Amino acid sequence: QVQLVESGGGLVQAGGSLRLSCAPSGRTFNNYSMGWFRRAPGKEREFVATISRSGLSTNYADSVKGRFTISRGNAKNTVYLQMNSLKPEDTAVYYCAASTTAMYGTTLSTDYRYWGQGTQVTVSS
Repeated sequence: QVQLVESGGGLVQAGGSLRLSCAPSGRTFNNYSMGWFRRAPGKEREFVATISRSGLSTNYADSVKGRFTISRGNAKNTVYLQMNSLKPEDTAVYYCAASTTAMYGTTLSTDYRYWGQGTQVTVSS
């Protein structure tokens, strides 16, 4: 069974940093574009960042631009989300996802075929 497994979430103070990781089990994802989404309490799931299959192209939500960085590991099979200057409004469950169709990454959740179970990020003020 194909799975994406997120890790690295936790509790951090405002202004702090966290690094999320997403690794697959069951297959490799180095030929897929990847994305990070989040769902805050009482809100809809929203796009955070995406990275192309090659790792050369990225795109970010305006709310995280300049603070978050998405990257792929050397084997391109693991995806990271480095989150700096965290704010209380970044509190959410963060999900990674893999797209089989969007070579250059995509902001649309409907373009992603595989999803992880999520990891909680809590930013205290």
